[in-house]
Amino acid sequence: MVSAPMHVSASQMLHAVAKRVPWAIANHPQVLEQYRRRQNTSSDHSAANNSVLLWGTEQSFTLSPDKKITYYRRQLSEVAPAIFEKWQPIVGVYANEIRLKKMHTRWGSCNTRAKRIWLSVYLPAYPIECTEYVIVHELCHLHHANHSRAFWQTVATAMPDYQQWHNILAGKTGQLD
Repeated sequence: MVSAPMHVSASQMLHAVAKRVPWAIANHPQVLEQYRRRQNTSSDHSAANNSVLLWGTEQSFTLSPDKKITYYRRQLSEVAPAIFEKWQPIVGVYANEIRLKKMHTRWGSCNTRAKRIWLSVYLPAYPIECTEYVIVHELCHLHHANHSRAFWQTVATAMPDYQQWHNILAGKTGQLD
């Protein structure tokens, strides 16, 4: 499916899609894995979706999708302050505000002016290091508001093994271990 502004012609859309086909083919396995993971954490009411992962480990109980969101929100609320306390001095910048939100396409976001960081309530389904990575990533945006080379160097300096956790969240690895 293609979504485009009304003023874009059909030929412009075809050109834009054709330009991205090589990327789509090259990244198909990762995109497919991301889609599968999103399906597992979405509000689908299937029985399999009721299983609960906590920090990458399957739990012995199940929850409805709404209760799972509440559970994840509580778990993340409990650990986030300590993770921020740990990483803010390392990154050398402090957030003014931390909020949690049900995000389907991002793990975190940052308002650089307000120094407000939002975290996805779905993070507790992944290893705790993934949450640490997202927090480091968003804190680094308080130094660099983009994804420049300098930004990624700041991330790597703060958390040298960030790529491992980034890859898990991006669906580039088949396992959560």
